[in-house]
Amino acid sequence: MKFKKIGNKWIVRIDKGEEIVQTLKQFCKENKIKLGTISGIGATDRVTIGLFNAKHKQYHSKELIGDYEIISLSGNISTMNEEIYLHLHISLSDSKYNAYGGHLNSAVISGTGEIVIEEIGGKIEREFNEEVGLNLLFQEKNKTN
Repeated sequence: MKFKKIGNKWIVRIDKGEEIVQTLKQFCKENKIKLGTISGIGATDRVTIGLFNAKHKQYHSKELIGDYEIISLSGNISTMNEEIYLHLHISLSDSKYNAYGGHLNSAVISGTGEIVIEEIGGKIEREFNEEVGLNLLFQEKNKTN
């Protein structure tokens, strides 16, 4: 991984063989980024995406192996229990130009990953919401305007 900071933005290159989610989580931790947005593009050959079933409050995951272009990687950075929390979604295309997408669980870079992190000053904590079944921003007891 290589990176450079320009203003409040970090330009990050994730290298072949590095896993996106863990690399970005560690990067945010080391650079004390507790709130921000993430966007990126690149290539992967092993990715696990998920879809949340709201009725049953469960994630269903699917692993894709092969050559995939990362059409779009987007998400946000917050904290949960004082730890860095990444919420990422990904869109992919295969060699036949079929598109796939969902919540990003993991992806290993096969060529390069080009990521932009926009750091936002401050911190927003997440909490698990029993009714929805997800870790949500702005729980009532933590709500700020």
